[in-house]
Amino acid sequence: MKLTPILVGAFSLALAASASAQTLTIATVNNGDMIRMQGLSEAFTAETGIALNWVVLEENTLRQNVTTDIATNGGQYDVMTIGTYEAPIWAKQGWLVPLDGLSADAAYDVDDLLPAIRGGLSMDGKLYAAPFYGESSMVMYRKDLMEKAGLTMPDAPTWEFIGQAARAMTDRANDINGICLRGKAGWGENMAFLTAMSNSFGARWFDESWHAQFDQPEWKQTLDTYLSLMADAGPAGASSNGFNENLTLFQQGKCGMWIDATVAASFVTNPNDSTVADKVGFALAPDNGLGKRGNWLWAWSLAIPKSTQNAEAAEKFINWATNKDYLATVAAKEGWANVPPGTRTSLYENAEYQAAAPFAKMTLDSINAADPTNPTVKPVPYTGVQFVAIPEFAGIATNVGQLFSAALAGQMSADDALAQAQDATTRDMTRAGYIK
Repeated sequence: MKLTPILVGAFSLALAASASAQTLTIATVNNGDMIRMQGLSEAFTAETGIALNWVVLEENTLRQNVTTDIATNGGQYDVMTIGTYEAPIWAKQGWLVPLDGLSADAAYDVDDLLPAIRGGLSMDGKLYAAPFYGESSMVMYRKDLMEKAGLTMPDAPTWEFIGQAARAMTDRANDINGICLRGKAGWGENMAFLTAMSNSFGARWFDESWHAQFDQPEWKQTLDTYLSLMADAGPAGASSNGFNENLTLFQQGKCGMWIDATVAASFVTNPNDSTVADKVGFALAPDNGLGKRGNWLWAWSLAIPKSTQNAEAAEKFINWATNKDYLATVAAKEGWANVPPGTRTSLYENAEYQAAAPFAKMTLDSINAADPTNPTVKPVPYTGVQFVAIPEFAGIATNVGQLFSAALAGQMSADDALAQAQDATTRDMTRAGYIK
């Protein structure tokens, strides 16, 4: 068959389009907001012609995979989901592409990003990761069970009150645990919670000379309190429970309280997913009267590794997934209560969001209360609230997390776990050259 000039032109255009079609490989965590993003992303492909290949992983696995890939210049991913720990460290290493296009885009409005969140994802004033959602941590609790126990949750509770309430709400016969807390080993799982908790007890990872502090009484008080609380009022098998496992337990009505990421608020109050949606109250993370609360600061964010061959397309996707229009899209499809929280000032000034999200103010107050530059009661040589912002921390804290998870599982005593944490951390910090 002889092709007419018009058909030849159309055929050539089709070949050109096929040749120029791009596919981005995106590594992300299996949290609810990211699953929703994946479901909505067909609109991005329809708009840009850029196809998306999703690699959705459990939190610990994601961290391991993206860290290995970026450190070896592997080039497996075009967009990585990382956090406030990795962003400035990897930027300093030269492993990330600066998001200059977002900063220059008036419609993206980088100045609308919450200062604490933007600062944690920047280096030398440049943005290296765009926040998909930001979070602190807070207390989520069953108002009906609190009332049944004859107690009233303060807006700013102490650890002493949390212990009293957890034990009073526990009802083993009806499969109700007074409290659910992270126990799964991981620097971003149990150690995120325990590090933030330890701050409120006056503990710290290192003194000003980088000596490990697990042999100090503040860490013993932290771990003893945690283990006692979980033994008296926590769920069975807690050493296997991270964010997602505890979310499921709370949604099923099996937790009186849950201290965890503020982002969970929309999930525990969503009647489509939570059996206790209309019974949930919120409070700030607990303290001990020392001036620090047990809340953290984090942002799951999208970044571009230097190894990508598709940096321009990757930034287009990041713009789509983290701009104001995306929030409006989620609001239109899922309701304002379900938009990714904790990233933009304008969201917390939005009357529709305030009306739909009873947790909005507590989330913002919790984010603003976290101070990465002064995270502890005593002086420290590091920044970071639930992590220490040095490259070695991920490996060190993973080891410590395994020890503390083993103590929770009854495989060793708190004293043995702390002693081994002290020895291992001292050894690793000496090898890394921090201790002379």
